[in-house]
Amino acid sequence: MHFNDYLQYFETILNNTQNLQEPYNDPEFMEYTKLNWSRLNRWIKTGELLDETKKTIQNIQTKQRWVLISEPWCGDAAHAVPFIVMMANLNPNITLEIQLRDSGSEIEKYLTNGSKSIPLLIIRDLSGNDITKWGPRPKDCQADFSKLKAEGLEMADLKIALQKWYNNDKGVKIQQEIIALL
Repeated sequence: MHFNDYLQYFETILNNTQNLQEPYNDPEFMEYTKLNWSRLNRWIKTGELLDETKKTIQNIQTKQRWVLISEPWCGDAAHAVPFIVMMANLNPNITLEIQLRDSGSEIEKYLTNGSKSIPLLIIRDLSGNDITKWGPRPKDCQADFSKLKAEGLEMADLKIALQKWYNNDKGVKIQQEIIALL
């Protein structure tokens, strides 16, 4: 799906208060999805690409297909998807396809430590060969998360810590890691 289709899917979930399917029929999941909508839209409006990111992406000369696996319920995706979309939009040699993790995506081929962690960006050439992949969150963010989890921080507090990390970082590490892979 295209990014606009992803946004429409996201909105449909938020506006459909009856007959919700899993996991959105869980009020806690639904509340978190609403937060993710706000976060995603904030980055769409305020997120900025680094000059280095712009230059690297604009200099891509060969056609690439970027496959982004995501879901509206994913907190990390709310922070990463807007920056990945902004990057892909910089160069007509890049096509971006978003796959929903829980609806026929390729996630089974790209497990992270045995789990279906998202968001996951797979960058391919036009022959379908993987060039590189990134995800599910920046390495520094993951290191902080792992440290806090090992210290026994409750999941609610872990989510707050992740949110603060992303707010302070402003998409910089996501961009730096992706352009380093390119």
